[in-house]
Amino acid sequence: MKAIVQRVAQASVTVGGEQISSIGRGLCVLLGISLEDTQRELEHMVRKILNLRVFEDESGKHWSKSVMDKQYEVLCVSQFTLQCILKGNKPDYHMAMPTEQAECFYNNFLEQLRKAYKPELIKDGKFGAYMQVHIQNDGPVTIELESPAATVDPKQLTKLEKQQQRKEKTRTKVPSESSRERNVPRNKDDPSASSGAEGDVSSEREP
Repeated sequence: MKAIVQRVAQASVTVGGEQISSIGRGLCVLLGISLEDTQRELEHMVRKILNLRVFEDESGKHWSKSVMDKQYEVLCVSQFTLQCILKGNKPDYHMAMPTEQAECFYNNFLEQLRKAYKPELIKDGKFGAYMQVHIQNDGPVTIELESPAATVDPKQLTKLEKQQQRKEKTRTKVPSESSRERNVPRNKDDPSASSGAEGDVSSEREP
């Protein structure tokens, strides 16, 4: 799980020209949920966000108080693009949690924030909507948070990545006759087993 936390003077979310949520001074949190995230990562992120010391105390000392200490607001926005993996210049999001599962997980995240703090001070965007997020960053102060590595089998993640790679290859590569024939045993006396076979092998190599 990843989060971009910004200290703000004010922030708001607009959907379809209508403002659906806004806060004054506090934190704006952009949250990206990954395939491997569990309740453990969720609870870790809730604790970090609410206890992050990015505000000054009464004497003006910086980095002393959390959003809870100051009784400020928190605006959360679901942001799956934080789970982007670049392939060249093209963003790939296959490591982000699927939409239906992510929506349930995100709502649970909001619920945990409200339980740990004050429900009326936790605001939200609109999951899955095309949003305009207006952020007046105060400072600017921007903190990137990432939950500890999830307790899942790394082989499972590798398997998911390989499945995605196979899907991409299937879309772009059609098996040729030479690829099917390449593994057929040839008699050393077979005249076709000479330079023609070499040509078949080279034609199958990826550029």
